[in-house]
Amino acid sequence: MTSHRLKSLPVTLFQIGARWYCRFQIDGRQTVKTTRELKLFRAKAVASEYYTAALLRSRGEEPCPTLAAAFGMWEQAHLLRKSPAHITSVNNIASLHLGSLKNILLKDLTTKLVEDELNTFLQAHSHSSANLWLTCVKLVCRWAIKRGMLKNINFSVPKIKIKQRPKKLIPTHKTGAWMDEVRFLTQKAPEIAMILRLMIGLGLRGVEARGARWEWLDLERGLYTPGGTKGGAAWPRPVPTWILDELRPVAKSHGWIAPSRAGRPVTYARVKRVFDAACRSVGIPKLTPHRLRATYATWLAEEGVPIQKIKAVLEHKDIKTTELYLGVDLEGVTAAQVRIARRTGLK
Repeated sequence: MTSHRLKSLPVTLFQIGARWYCRFQIDGRQTVKTTRELKLFRAKAVASEYYTAALLRSRGEEPCPTLAAAFGMWEQAHLLRKSPAHITSVNNIASLHLGSLKNILLKDLTTKLVEDELNTFLQAHSHSSANLWLTCVKLVCRWAIKRGMLKNINFSVPKIKIKQRPKKLIPTHKTGAWMDEVRFLTQKAPEIAMILRLMIGLGLRGVEARGARWEWLDLERGLYTPGGTKGGAAWPRPVPTWILDELRPVAKSHGWIAPSRAGRPVTYARVKRVFDAACRSVGIPKLTPHRLRATYATWLAEEGVPIQKIKAVLEHKDIKTTELYLGVDLEGVTAAQVRIARRTGLK
């Protein structure tokens, strides 16, 4: 039987049929594996990888994977622990936008390599998308460090500074007309109207409102404690009377609060169609449904609710995130200016 021994490692290669196999011993335990290779030089490279990986695992460490492999391992590890939206966001980066970094080992990622790929990405994407790309790459690298696959991150690439634009909200003076239009558009689909009410009345995220359940509602005390939130928090929040009055007549012991006719949560697309149509009808500039959550937060701030409590209700981990949600209601500023003019005698 033909055999070869690697010069730098205690690994023996031997042939069975046309394929090469490798044999090595670590801590008194012998391992025999096929390299699945027909060429000797390729078999040597595979055998070296096998031995290095086995040696690292014997020390309680993990072999360093390529960036693409690390993304796949991260997804498998977090599939049941992160929200579907978060998993999809990271997976999109992994499957479409790793480019030349795809087959680079994590330990070999350098600032130049990452910057070059980021610049390539920027040719077809916005700055905010580029920041998301960079966040996902760093996220996977930090996870690899925790798993013992990587000792440290060898690149230093900062996020791109983005000029903040004024955030659009649902105008206070148009809210009533907007809600009336929502009711009109959802006469045959009242569940969508309820979802939009939960978003603007409780500050729920779209996925939380669509997945709202009766078990989480305390009608007696008028409190709703959403489960399955993005951050995993379970902060009870008071339910406005106008929403309670609509929920009490149809209350159930369990199940979805606003399911589709098929008995499943309503899709985001259906909610957005109604939302967009209602906005167009009353002359509100183009918004996303998520701005209902920001509108809710801004209204709380204008009524004097401390930002720490708004942070808790929105289940934000960082108060800086809450600050980004708080817009400026110019109608309130205009009213204040009128009062100041009257008080000071200015014309």
